[in-house]
Amino acid sequence: MSRARLAVAALAAALMAACGGGSSAPAKKADTGPIKIGLLMAQLREERWQRDRDLFVTHVGELHAKVQVQSADGDAAKQLEQAKAMLADGVKALVVVPVDLEKAADIVKAAAEQHVPVISYDRLITNADVALYVSFDNNKVGRMQADHLLAKAATGNYLLLGGSPSDNNAKLVRDGQMEVLKPAVDSGAIHIVADPFIDNWDPAKARAATAAAIAKAHKLAAIVASNDSTAAGAVQALTDARMAGKVLVSGQDAELTACQRIVAGTQEMTVYKPLRSLARMAAGSAVSLAKGQPVSSLMKVNNGLKDVPASLIDPSSVDKGNIDVTVIADGYHTKAEVYGQ
Repeated sequence: MSRARLAVAALAAALMAACGGGSSAPAKKADTGPIKIGLLMAQLREERWQRDRDLFVTHVGELHAKVQVQSADGDAAKQLEQAKAMLADGVKALVVVPVDLEKAADIVKAAAEQHVPVISYDRLITNADVALYVSFDNNKVGRMQADHLLAKAATGNYLLLGGSPSDNNAKLVRDGQMEVLKPAVDSGAIHIVADPFIDNWDPAKARAATAAAIAKAHKLAAIVASNDSTAAGAVQALTDARMAGKVLVSGQDAELTACQRIVAGTQEMTVYKPLRSLARMAAGSAVSLAKGQPVSSLMKVNNGLKDVPASLIDPSSVDKGNIDVTVIADGYHTKAEVYGQ
């Protein structure tokens, strides 16, 4: 080899050594794939949550990112393990529908150790450093339910069916209901015969609670059911007692079966929440946070540890008179689905 070639070879070897090229360790592979987003669902039993999942996955895909989805089936410990598995797999943001608002703080803590931001989806995780809270105005949902029923039944016995006691949204909805109902209660115009919260929003438990209230009061004017699952249980108990259609029942989520009950006359109203808007907002925020970009919010909600940036969407009240121009016009359900045509 010539002296010039030897010099070039020596220089190349020196440069490789300086850059670590002489090391036997393999070079770290750059992560050039799409950004990974983790979506942790509390459960997927209800139609509403299946829609949230599908819409979120679609919107994240439109942003050229990838979603991993897991459902905890109502098990908080399982949800934490799912979160840890996603973090180990390299997700850059977590979107969480928490099973338990307090226990989910452990998910946020695990994510923080990996510098991964957490978005609290529709249910606010408490006492944790949540990056963003996206939801609907749940207090307004409760006010809408109570307003509608009170306008139709200004006097009589009322049954209140709350949601899961571990879900802060259930408490916000109840607060909204009582803001409207309290003056009528104080005046004696209406009497609340029972006001249980229903574990896991379970329709079977709502049915049992309604049956117990019927046995106690014999006659009910209205049932303020906090969502369509509890409304389904209430209507079934009313059907058992041959009272379906004679007692006003509220709901929330505009589930297909609830909309069918509305046109059939066994459920008075539901509250429609535009899930497409919520899922789009959550998807865009998750991808931005995963890229280290800031997200905007219109307000803040305190979760016990901090004022969490929040974006809340307004819901709409739906009954037999406007179902065609709300739920159906928005494409949430088709007219054939709702009316059975």
